[in-house]
Amino acid sequence: MNRARACPVQAFSLVELMTVLFIAAIVLAVAMPDVRALIRHYRFNAAVNDLAGAIDMTRTQAMARGQRVMLAPADPGGADWSLGWVAFVDRDGDRRPGAADELVSMHGPVGSGIVVSAVFTSQKLPDYLAYNPAGRSCSANSSAAARWGTLSLFQDGQTRRIKINMLGRARVCDPARDGADCAGEEEEP
Repeated sequence: MNRARACPVQAFSLVELMTVLFIAAIVLAVAMPDVRALIRHYRFNAAVNDLAGAIDMTRTQAMARGQRVMLAPADPGGADWSLGWVAFVDRDGDRRPGAADELVSMHGPVGSGIVVSAVFTSQKLPDYLAYNPAGRSCSANSSAAARWGTLSLFQDGQTRRIKINMLGRARVCDPARDGADCAGEEEEP
């Protein structure tokens, strides 16, 4: 006759389980601020890359379509890039996206706490970037008149600048890393 022997069951006691949970809670509480800072950093970089990508896409669309294409803040007043941006073909000439205009792309608001400011050769509102069929930055009224400037993004002491030169080429720089080569006229509001 073969009898099965009862094996003793090994388990954690309630005290051991509570100790492990207590230590895990402390480790999580210590690590949480770092995780939040990391998430803010990645959101900031994503906003910079999204705006730089929208500028490049607008330039590419102008060349591909053979006509002037604009990028402007989604803000109804045309001043706050933090509320997002719109790329469009400005058929009615008002520098704002409307029913008569052909919409190319839209981007929603950037993350909370991210501020975007713009300084262009002409500071008349509404803000915009325009590209002519040759891919050069231009004014809304003339494809031959160059228009350049800087879009700066700020969050928690971080700054990134997107500098658009006379030819319309955009580059992203970090003033903390690139120094004078990334200087801007504006500082964090």
